[in-house]
Amino acid sequence: MSLHRRFLFCLLQLLSAFASISISKPFSEFPCKPPHFNSYPFCNTSLSITTRAKSLISLLTLQEKIQQLSDNASAVPRLGIPTYEWWSESLHGIAKNGPGVNFNGTISSATSFPQVIVTTASFNRSLWSTIGSAIAIEARAMYNVGQAGLTFWAPSINIFRDPRWGRGQETPGEDPMVVSAFAVEFVKSFQSGNWKSNDGAGDGFVFGQKRVLKGVGDESDHDDGLMLSACCKHLIAYDLESWGNFSRYSFNAVVTEQDMEDTFQPPFRSCIEQGKASCLMCSYNQVNGVPACLRDDLFQKARNEWGFKGYITSDCDAVATIYEYQNYTKSPEDAAADVLKAGMDTNCGTYMLRHTQSAIDEGKVREEEIDRALFNLFSVQFRLGLFNGDPRKGKFGNLGPQNVCTSEHKTLALEAARQGVVLLKNDKKFLPLNRNAVSSLAIIGPLANNVSQMGGGYTGIPCSPKSLYKGLKAYGKKTYYASGCNDVPCDSNAGFNEAIHTATKADFVIVVAGLDLTQETEDHDRVSLLLPGQQMALITSVARVSKRPVILVLTGGGPLDISFAKADPQISSILWIGYPGEAGAKALAEIIFGDFNPGGRLPMTWYPESFTKVPMNDMNMRADPSRGYPGRTYRFYTGNQVYGFGHGLSYTNYSYQFLSAPTKLSVSAALKASSSKNILQQRGTKLDYIHIDEVISCASLRFNVHISVINVGNMDGSHVVMLFAEVPKVFRGTPEKQLIGFDRVHTLANGSKETSIVVDPCEHLSIANGHGKRVLPLGNHALMLGDLQHFLAIETY
Repeated sequence: MSLHRRFLFCLLQLLSAFASISISKPFSEFPCKPPHFNSYPFCNTSLSITTRAKSLISLLTLQEKIQQLSDNASAVPRLGIPTYEWWSESLHGIAKNGPGVNFNGTISSATSFPQVIVTTASFNRSLWSTIGSAIAIEARAMYNVGQAGLTFWAPSINIFRDPRWGRGQETPGEDPMVVSAFAVEFVKSFQSGNWKSNDGAGDGFVFGQKRVLKGVGDESDHDDGLMLSACCKHLIAYDLESWGNFSRYSFNAVVTEQDMEDTFQPPFRSCIEQGKASCLMCSYNQVNGVPACLRDDLFQKARNEWGFKGYITSDCDAVATIYEYQNYTKSPEDAAADVLKAGMDTNCGTYMLRHTQSAIDEGKVREEEIDRALFNLFSVQFRLGLFNGDPRKGKFGNLGPQNVCTSEHKTLALEAARQGVVLLKNDKKFLPLNRNAVSSLAIIGPLANNVSQMGGGYTGIPCSPKSLYKGLKAYGKKTYYASGCNDVPCDSNAGFNEAIHTATKADFVIVVAGLDLTQETEDHDRVSLLLPGQQMALITSVARVSKRPVILVLTGGGPLDISFAKADPQISSILWIGYPGEAGAKALAEIIFGDFNPGGRLPMTWYPESFTKVPMNDMNMRADPSRGYPGRTYRFYTGNQVYGFGHGLSYTNYSYQFLSAPTKLSVSAALKASSSKNILQQRGTKLDYIHIDEVISCASLRFNVHISVINVGNMDGSHVVMLFAEVPKVFRGTPEKQLIGFDRVHTLANGSKETSIVVDPCEHLSIANGHGKRVLPLGNHALMLGDLQHFLAIETY
C-alpha cells in the first residue's frame, strides 16, 4: 500500500470514527422537520418520488451537490437536511465495519448469525430469507435510536472462484445458481423486512417440521417503498485480495465472454431482476483492462436490461485507485469525471469531494451528470422514507431495543448454525456420542476456547457469545481443555505435551483446528490449503494417544486439504463448522451428542494442496488440458478433490425416487437468418443446439420434477436434495454438470417426503457459448439425484 493510499485510508477511518460518534444518540435532526423545514415540495409525500427528488436537486447549489457525492453526505442546513452516512454493514448481522453503525448507545449488541458461507451450507431458502428479515428488524431498530443508517452494503455475491480467497467466507459459495438464490432471498426480505406495523407478530416460521420463530411479515404492500436498502457487491469478477505481485487495488481480471455470462454475471442479474436490490457496488479491480467503476456497459445493462432502480457506489477509495494505483487516468479530475460519466453515483471516500469541482472547472464533467447521480441517490432515500418527517412516527417507528437480540432471533441463529454444520466423515457411525456413556471429554485446540472469531469477517458485537469449550462442557460430566497451540498460526509445539497429556485423561477427545481471520480475511489471501503451522502435527499427536478415535472440528470459511485426516482411522469423524456465529457452540454440542442430525452440504469444492500451483490471477473457469490447467469449481474442475461441492453426511441414510419427470421436450424455435450459418457450423447438417433468444416460449417448456426422499435410517433429519443436470457436450467448455435445483426437506425415521423442483430448460439446461450467448443443447440431458439418473430428450420441430 502506497504512503499516499495509507494516508487516505487512515483519514477515512478517522472520519468514520467521528461519524460513528455523531450518530450514536436518538434522532434530534431529520429532513423535513416541522415547523420550519416541512413546507418544501420535496417533503410533500403526496407527490411522486421523481417529482420530489427533482425538486430537491433544483434547490441545491453546485457546491452542495458535490458534497453529496461521498458516503458521508454533508448537511444542507438552509434546507434543514442533516448529514447522512450511507455506509452501514449487515452481512450476517449488524456489523462494526463502516462508520454508519456503532454499538455505543442504547443498543450494545446485535444477533450474530453464522457467516454467509455457513448459512449457505443449509441450502434452505426459507432460512436465508428469515435471517434477512431478522437482520432488517434489528437494523431498523438501531436506526431508530441513532446507531445505524438505512443503507447497508450487503450481501457479497461474488463467486468463490479460488479456494485461497480471503473473502470467500463472505460469499454463498462457488455455484452461480446458489449464489443467485441466496442473493434474491436475502435482498427481498432485508429490503422489505416482511414487517407488520401492528403488534409485530405474524405467522410462525417453519424450519423443516420445527416451528421456531414468530416472524414479522406482510408482503401485501407492493409500493416502491423500502424498509432498508441492500447492496449487491462487488461488481464484478472480484475475488483476489493479495496474491504474489497482484493486489485487488490494481488487478486486471481478464474474463472471457463465456465465463462472464455463466459464472460472474448471473448473481448480479438475479439480485437486481428478482431481488430488486436498490444498490450496486463496483469493485476495485479492472475487468478486461477497464476499472470496474468505469464499466458503463455493465451499469447500463443493469439499468436498461435488468431493471435496476437504485444507486451505484464505489468500494471504499475505489475512485482513488483508478488514478493512484492503476494509473488509468491522467489526473484525479479525470477519475472523478469519468466515474460520473460512466454512471456511478457516489464514492465511498473523499476523492470526489476533493476533485469534482476542479473537474467541472476544467470542463471534464457537466453539472447535469451530477444531477443524474443525485437523482439516483435521493430517490433511494425517498423510498426509505428519509424525507417523510420524524422516523419515529413512521411505519417502522416503534422498532427499538426490544426488537434486538430477541429470543426469537437467538433461536434463529442457533437453527442456522445447526443447519449449516457439515459432517464430512463419520467412520463406523462413531457420531453421535451417547451423552450418558461419556464420562470425560477432552477439548483441544487454540480456537476451542475463543469467542472472538466465531463470526468471521464483518461481525458486530454478539448478543450471547459462547466458546465451543463452554458449549461442549455443558454435555460432559468431566471436561478438560488444552490449547495445544498458542494461536491459530501454531508456530510452536510448546503446548503439545500438555495437549497430549490432557487427551490421555479423557474417554473422548475433540480437536478444534482450522482457520481464523489471521489466515483469511479482507486484503489477505492464503498461499496454502493446508492447516496453518503445526496444527496437523498437533492433531496426529493427539490422535495417536487417544483411547478412542478423535473427533476433528474444523473452523474457517476457506477449503482445507485435510487428506491426512480423511485417511486416518484414528480420526473417526470430521465436522466443518466454518464461522458459526454466536450460537455455534450450542449447535456443535447438539450435533456431536445427537440432539440434532446434521444435514449441511459444502457450497464449495475442497481442493488438494497441489491446486496452489494454479495461478490465482488466472480467471478462466474452464479446464485447458493443453496447458495443464484443471479448471475451477465443480462445474469445470477436472482434478482430484478432497471433498466435493455438495458433500455432506447425516446420521441416517437416504435414497431417492423420480416420481415424475418428462422424458421428451419438443422446442419450437424461430430461427434467425444467422441460424443457417450456425447449423452449417455444427456437426454435418444436424442441429446440436439453438440460441435461447430463438426459443418461441421458454415459459411453456417449464416442468416439475417430482421426487420422493426416503429416510432409510432410524433417526429423523432434514436432508438437502440437489438436482444436477449433465447436458450434451455440444462444444468445448460444456460444464461437467450443473446444479439446477435444490430443496431442504425434513424426514422422519424410516419415512419418506415428497418434494418438487421446477426446471426451466431455457435457464437451467442452457449453457454459454464462446461468444457469451446462452444456447440450449439438443439431445439427451441427464437429470441426476445422487447416483440416480433420469434422461430427458430435447428436440426441435
